[in-house]
Amino acid sequence: MQFALDQIDTAREMEDPDYLTEGYLNLARSNEKLCDFQKTVSYCKTCLNMQGTTVSLQLNGQVCLSMGNAFLGLSVFQKALESYEKALRYAHNNDDKMLECRVCCSLGNMYVTLKDYEKALFFPCKAAELVNDYGKGWSLKYRAMSQYHMSVAYRKLERLPDAMECCEESMKIALQHGDRPLQALCLLNFADIHRCRHDVDKAFPRYESALAIMTEIGNRLGQTQVYLGVAKCWLLQKEFEKALESLQRAQELADGIGNKLCTLKVHCLSEGIYRSQGQQTELREQVVKFLQCVEELELYCGMCGESIGDRDQKLQALPCSHIFHLKCLQTNGTKGCPKCFKSSVKPGFV
Repeated sequence: MQFALDQIDTAREMEDPDYLTEGYLNLARSNEKLCDFQKTVSYCKTCLNMQGTTVSLQLNGQVCLSMGNAFLGLSVFQKALESYEKALRYAHNNDDKMLECRVCCSLGNMYVTLKDYEKALFFPCKAAELVNDYGKGWSLKYRAMSQYHMSVAYRKLERLPDAMECCEESMKIALQHGDRPLQALCLLNFADIHRCRHDVDKAFPRYESALAIMTEIGNRLGQTQVYLGVAKCWLLQKEFEKALESLQRAQELADGIGNKLCTLKVHCLSEGIYRSQGQQTELREQVVKFLQCVEELELYCGMCGESIGDRDQKLQALPCSHIFHLKCLQTNGTKGCPKCFKSSVKPGFV
């Protein structure tokens, strides 16, 4: 981050708009890695509003990608999708395959979050295809990144051997290149895979290792996901008090970064614990908080009114970036968007 601040000061002294734009992009990325998503969005908007030359315009795709990742971190899904759409358009218009690869990985992550696991697997597979077709001279991090996101999707689809194979390949590259952030994500995914197999003895130490690295590098969203995973392990062992302790840590982190979806998951898991223990006062409190989160997230289909993201369902985004159940749109015929009434229902890039 200090490098980015120094770069901005130098760019101002030189009166170089391209270098200044690049400095703000690096500052946005630094805040993204530290999960300060509001600042990331702010610096990205600064980049997009700056009047530069052709070089600055070429950075806009990367700016939109970083902005999309920040909106996803804040659980603002429509704005995340809009940003990813713009980033993909920049990638296609400039024939930037590296950017397209990175956007596909981020889209995979978004659809994992929304529980459309078919799309969650499609996009990182597309990224892997780009690496195979165009990535001869690329850094191996692109292959590692696509393999990691494929692994997460395979795990969600309960294809655990495939998930383990992809995660092992990603981890191998991360270790070779000293990529600590990716190592932490792989350790988290390994732990989740073992948890899915009900092998908590293997899951716990991997969660601990992931947490240690994520704490070191400042990945607070990753730490939140670790504590959620640990809580689920304690639930498997009927250790309800320990599960609640982990959920409390997860909620503190989620509130700190503004990730409403993680907060929703905390309330959902807490509700199940209090229900099983017959603790009615605590149960009512969690139900109210859960419903408040659902309302704030607006995670429901604008046609049928049912929720989005609570189970594996096929979704479709329209060019206006509103998201619906695919089956609902198929009954809509050629009418416009049911939410904003824009006429075109032709699917966008994503």
